[in-house]
Amino acid sequence: QVQLEESGGGLVQPGGSLRLSCAASTTLFSFYVMGWYRQAPGKLREVVATVTPDGETNYADSVKGRFTISRDHAKNMVYLQMYSLAPNDTAVYYCNAFGIRAAVRYNYWGQGTQVTVSS
Repeated sequence: QVQLEESGGGLVQPGGSLRLSCAASTTLFSFYVMGWYRQAPGKLREVVATVTPDGETNYADSVKGRFTISRDHAKNMVYLQMYSLAPNDTAVYYCNAFGIRAAVRYNYWGQGTQVTVSS
């Protein structure tokens, strides 16, 4: 079982920046692909960025060049640095931990943190 706790959300003006943090309570942090997802009102949850245990990153096209995902194995933390925020980045942002071992899928979610981009 993995518990994920997000922090760092809030209200920011267009063009501003925020840094989201996710604390993972697990002794197997290095096993999981960590990711950030978001869900805007009336829309499906979508992937924002992921980072593998080896540090390989992937981003949604809509955030490439603006967002950076990173992980700290020593602290069991995942971060999402967001720049040049726009109103359409407004959403609840969720931290995710995903892994497969012995054909068993492990998939955990945090409670989410609200990001609102508005003037």
